[in-house]
This record gives sequence, C-alpha cells and structure tokens, in this order.
Amino acid sequence: MTALRFDTYDWSGGREAMLRFGRDAGPIVIAALPLFAEANRTRQFLVTILRELADHGIGSVLPDLPGTGESIVVTGETRLRDQRTAYTELAQQLGRNIYGLSIRSGALFDTDAALAGRWQLSAQTGEDVLRELDRARVASRSARASDTDYAGNTLSREMLADLRHATPYAGTGPLRGARLESDPRDADVKYAASPLWRRSEPDNDTVLAQILANDVSHWIASCES
Repeated sequence: MTALRFDTYDWSGGREAMLRFGRDAGPIVIAALPLFAEANRTRQFLVTILRELADHGIGSVLPDLPGTGESIVVTGETRLRDQRTAYTELAQQLGRNIYGLSIRSGALFDTDAALAGRWQLSAQTGEDVLRELDRARVASRSARASDTDYAGNTLSREMLADLRHATPYAGTGPLRGARLESDPRDADVKYAASPLWRRSEPDNDTVLAQILANDVSHWIASCES
C-alpha cells in the first residue's frame, strides 16, 4: 500500500499541515474533506481513495485547511473565505495540472483556485450544510442553545454568513459530479453505496474507494489527453 508522507504548506494566514501521497509531479490532486463532523466520518475513506490514486500514478495532497484537522485556528474563529484562500494559495504553490477532489461540503473550498478540473462526490451548497447543522442540533436536543452553537461546534456569525451564500464552483473547465444512487439530484455518474457521512462513527468502504479512484483516474486521463 502506498505510504503517506507528512508535510506542511504556507498560506498568507500561517502554516498548516498536510498529507502527501504518491508522486510530486504530473497531475496532482488536492483533496478536500467535508466540514465539521462529516470530516471525521469520511477521512479514512478519502485517505483510501488517495492511496488508490497513487497506485494509478496520480499524486495527491490532503491539507488541513484553517480551522480543520490539526489547524491551530479554532473552529469558532474559522471563516470560509480563509479556507478558500488557503486552498487557492496551496494550489498556486503546487504548480500546473492541479485537480480538485472533494466530498460533500469540501466542494465549497476550491471556488477561487485555478484548477485543471474538479471532481466532486455529493457536492453541497452552504445552505445544505446549514440545514444539516440544524438537524444535528435538534437531534442532540440543543435547539435552545446559542444561535451560533451547532451540536458541539461553536461557529462565528461570519462563518454562518459565509455558508449561507456559498455554492460550489460554477465556472468553466472540466467538472465531474458523482453521487450515490439514493441521491435524487443530477450527477454525471451514480454509485450504489451507503453514505459514510451519515454514520454515527468514522468508517470506510474500500470497495467504493477503489471504484471512485478508478473513476477519478480515468477522468483525469481524459482531461490530460
């Protein structure tokens, strides 16, 4: 199995950690986890996809964006605009032939980056994220908590405002959208699987990870040809 390497990257707001997989040249994928609790539930799954991509000869990085993972920026001080800035500046540092791979709300990070293409799994809008947070707050019986407290996450009003108007990239350039068959929304391709982000604990689906890695690698090859 492809080994991962620990690394860091600098952006205008500081320095953050990231993982590297596979080659450092040729097409490079920047992977983006979803926001908040879904990041923990899907991290192992995304790492499996990136290992598979490395076996296909495609390198990748999985950055901690400000306020995520091991970032020194606390959740309550996180802004989507800062996360987008960090992503954009990382893409600039990596050079050309950079592709975005995102899960769910991870599709909100790459909107300003100059990428060769974007591959999205079950992409969400910021309004989708806010609805999910509201449901989580009700389910945790914290509906009467502060209007900035969402099931254990204290979010700034600025972050909530950022999300309220946030949408995935809608510009020109290669874009491939994948969804699960249970999702009624349109997609370029749909796969039969259960949504890991709905589970109560972090989990993995190695079969689906292999399928998606094949899809991504063939799509990148078509973009490169």
